Amino acid sequence: MVSGSDVHGTPITVRADDEGVAPQVIVDRYHSEFVEQWDALGFDWDLFTTTGTANHHAVTQDMFLRLLERGHIDKRTSNQFYDPEAERFLPDRYVEGTCPHCGYGEARGDQCENCSRTLDPIDLIQPRSRLTGATPEERPTDHFYLRLSDFAEELKEWLLSRENWRKHVLNFSLGWIEEGLHDRAITRDIEWGVEIPVDDLGPGKRIYVWFDAVIGYLSASKEWAQLNGRDEAWKDWWENPDSEHYYFIGKDNIPFHTIIWPAILLGYGGLELPTDVPANQFVTFKGGKASASRGIGTPIGEALERYEPDALRYALASNFPETADVDITEDELVRRINDELVATWGNLVNRVVSMTHRYFGGVVPEPGDNEPADVDVLTAVDAALADASDHLGAVRLRTALATLLAGAQATNQYLSELEPWKTAKTDLRRTGTTLFTALQCISGLAAGFAPYLPATSKRVLDTIGVDTSARQPAWERAEVADGTELGPAVPLFSKVEPPAEG
Repeated sequence: MVSGSDVHGTPITVRADDEGVAPQVIVDRYHSEFVEQWDALGFDWDLFTTTGTANHHAVTQDMFLRLLERGHIDKRTSNQFYDPEAERFLPDRYVEGTCPHCGYGEARGDQCENCSRTLDPIDLIQPRSRLTGATPEERPTDHFYLRLSDFAEELKEWLLSRENWRKHVLNFSLGWIEEGLHDRAITRDIEWGVEIPVDDLGPGKRIYVWFDAVIGYLSASKEWAQLNGRDEAWKDWWENPDSEHYYFIGKDNIPFHTIIWPAILLGYGGLELPTDVPANQFVTFKGGKASASRGIGTPIGEALERYEPDALRYALASNFPETADVDITEDELVRRINDELVATWGNLVNRVVSMTHRYFGGVVPEPGDNEPADVDVLTAVDAALADASDHLGAVRLRTALATLLAGAQATNQYLSELEPWKTAKTDLRRTGTTLFTALQCISGLAAGFAPYLPATSKRVLDTIGVDTSARQPAWERAEVADGTELGPAVPLFSKVEPPAEG
């Protein structure tokens, strides 16, 4: 699991210009913040790096040179916007205007946030310079172009062969192909970015971010291999036809991962294309798309001050916008945490462990003969775990989580029907069988919840005596042996107070 901070985006230089500092100052500030938040949320990366490393620059330049050698990159003269007041060419994000496709008035020169269409600055209606507000002029400049048109038929054939992709991803990607792929400039008149490995264009130009950023997946894999003393290990994934590659992104990044990156991979040759690009739709807040640059939504840092990490992960995962935009409110987050996570899962674990302490001194009891209810609930939990595994394999993450929650609800229903708190007064052996069975269910469910609730799932498994010394809990229901001493019954989650009105 590799990724990293994309450090060459023009928002970096825009912020640096606004603050009067070097771009690297902005990169260092936000990259360290990202890493801290990943750690706080329990993200377990194999490597989270940046596109500012010497390794990434070398990998990007190697791919550029291979594509250039094979004729998939060529040099052209084109008109690009120039700010006559600032006396400089304007990279895409330095131009704003009205989207020609949907009429959105705050579209950027590289992409419209409203309709997700990628743009060239000269496409914008009533363009304006973000630096001075001036109307930019078109002036000729030389740049290298990636010949996307070379790959149109091959990309179409590949996309049509994709099975079980999310419909909006496939339809959007095929729509791009049907409209005709346009060759796109992959260099810009900027001095922040990967150096061009040939000097044909002269000074003051760099490889542009949308070419180098996607290469970060490959360069991160190579960096991971080097850091682990296995320089060639990256080939086990990238040159292995049996490997699978999944890219988790938002829908505004679909074309970069289903058109541009596959085209680069095809042009380079010998590297595996994406297995799936399960792009989410947008998270919105009161109708506005979450956007750090526009101040819409709640920053992760603020959310972590209000919610426990696993609780926040659960509330967000249960609302993943996998097939449609989802408007998230604090009321919805609180409801998910209190009514589902705390009341269903957390309460189940706490009361079963508490009753085992109360009636059996904290030692897992030896079960008696099973009744149909015992067999049925274990069957239900095992089926939930198997179904959740299938859903995860198909990247239906929200459905997998709901399936596991249903398994917890079934276990709660089992306890309500058999009432071990009552049978403890009349048939302690029956109570022992009920609690033994419930602990087996909890073991399976905790394994299933582990991708969503890593910290608390480990705590649950540790409490019931399941070995968690491996890097990740096994995706299976481990047997909780009778005679096992349980850890203390400690609530997994705290209820969250609803947000104050007004």
